[in-house]
Amino acid sequence: MNEDELERREQALLYLLEGETHQMRGEFGRAIALYMKSIALYPTAKAHTWLGWTYSMMGRFQDSIDECHKAIRLDADFGNPYNDIGACLIQLGEYDAAIPWLEKAIEAPDYEARCHPHMNLGRVWEQRLEWDKAIESYKRALYESPDYEPAFVALRKLRAKLN
Repeated sequence: MNEDELERREQALLYLLEGETHQMRGEFGRAIALYMKSIALYPTAKAHTWLGWTYSMMGRFQDSIDECHKAIRLDADFGNPYNDIGACLIQLGEYDAAIPWLEKAIEAPDYEARCHPHMNLGRVWEQRLEWDKAIESYKRALYESPDYEPAFVALRKLRAKLN
């Protein structure tokens, strides 16, 4: 890597980190601009995924899915974009279409938050009235992250509904 490329990569990372800060503050327009600057300098799967995540937080689900596909083309091992596509499809009511994406997220070699696709699969199974599969998915989410409150709440509510 030459000096110019290294500088571009470092600046792209700074834009990405600044974008994350603005996204967490709910400043989506600013976050989008920073993620786009990052991608223009040095495209990464993470930058495309975070841009897509921001779009999804704005209800722009198709834009989110498009960015996640770009991320997958850059790094097929990165699990986040698979989960994010699945989550967007759930929001669009396309439950069956979400399943393979969530399964790919679970199997992705580079993914630290496997609780999320398990949780999302639980939501799909619950929507499809497949209670046992939903319970198992919520349990797996808790196995991956014992303090993951959304899975604990979903499991408790589903069990209460079934009793």
